[in-house]
Amino acid sequence: MPVLKWIWKQIVAFYNWRKKRKAHIKERRKRIGPVRDWLETIITVGLMVFVIRVTVVEAFRIPTASMEDALLVGDFLLVSKFTYGIRTPDWLGIPFTDIGFSVPFTRLPALKDPQPGDIIVFRYPGNPRINYIKRCIAVAGQTVEIKDKKVYVDGKLFPDMYGMKYNTTRILSPDIQERGIYPQGAGNRDNYGPVTVPEGHLFMMGDNRDNSLDSRYWGFLPFENVIGKAYRIYFSWNKNMPLYRLSKKIRWTRIGQLIR
Repeated sequence: MPVLKWIWKQIVAFYNWRKKRKAHIKERRKRIGPVRDWLETIITVGLMVFVIRVTVVEAFRIPTASMEDALLVGDFLLVSKFTYGIRTPDWLGIPFTDIGFSVPFTRLPALKDPQPGDIIVFRYPGNPRINYIKRCIAVAGQTVEIKDKKVYVDGKLFPDMYGMKYNTTRILSPDIQERGIYPQGAGNRDNYGPVTVPEGHLFMMGDNRDNSLDSRYWGFLPFENVIGKAYRIYFSWNKNMPLYRLSKKIRWTRIGQLIR
């Protein structure tokens, strides 16, 4: 049958390719030596990973409960770096250390701009070496106001997003001025604003509204701090579950989920 002949032809072609590749690798190692061959392979793979990490996608782990229940502590995410425009590195140095130096950076053209509702990974304005993840509530020119825990953007109720929650039913009175609120005198976590997002900035909030250090406390997010858009959970690990219950420790149903 034609289909079987085609399949057999592909198998033979793959076998011949693999045989030639093994012969090529063997000849190459004999010519340059196994140590140099392994070093070149490791360096090549390392450069490929670095380029992919800088320009395309990066892994990110959820360390806190500020985005529950959309994102849980122990979720591992893939973050698209080209959606909002690839941001070139602004620091070069030894990984996992403070040894290095800052360099000028730029941002390449974006596929689209951040929109209200997007879950975004960004550099925390208070310490750019720390990555945060929150949901975009408003973009430049929009006005944000919170009344009795309900968020309004340009006077319209911001929809309750998937997994959003409150830890308490207690509502702080509009007369209470909470310490640490930005800007000073803007109210408190439950009754806030109104504030207008300035040009080149975003207003970010956690879905766990009563347990989130967000724009209500540290201010507007400069767009230059944006790293990328979170789009898929590739692994999830429940650190509170004992290791001997491995089947329960891994949250199997969350693996592969799109983030919304």
